[in-house]
Amino acid sequence: MNIKPIVITFSLLLMSGSALADDDCDDPVAGWQPRENLRQKLEAEGWKVFRIKVDDGCYEVKGRDPEGRRAEAEYSPATFELREMELEADDDDDDDYRGKSGNDSKSINNEQAPRKGIITGRPTVTVE
Repeated sequence: MNIKPIVITFSLLLMSGSALADDDCDDPVAGWQPRENLRQKLEAEGWKVFRIKVDDGCYEVKGRDPEGRRAEAEYSPATFELREMELEADDDDDDDYRGKSGNDSKSINNEQAPRKGIITGRPTVTVE
């Protein structure tokens, strides 16, 4: 039996485990600053803060950034260092991006009926 492929596979699995990033904050709880301090800091920067909660040991902030875009940001609770930020698209911005107006209510159905006229998942009516 050739053991070399098994050893190589096992060693690759062990190395890949250490390559996966751990996104959790690991600040000791004794060093955390109050959430209200983070709220005051962000509002002074122009944010409109909706909610601050603890997620995976980090402060997760939902609100609007200084440019008015919806944002979700993750901060270290001890240093308020920004760890990750995700900007969310507004519905209005999404329509503008696609070149549609908000009043456009046309619905285009590109589905083709299957052969023999049988459509699954819909009720059938028999006319005699």
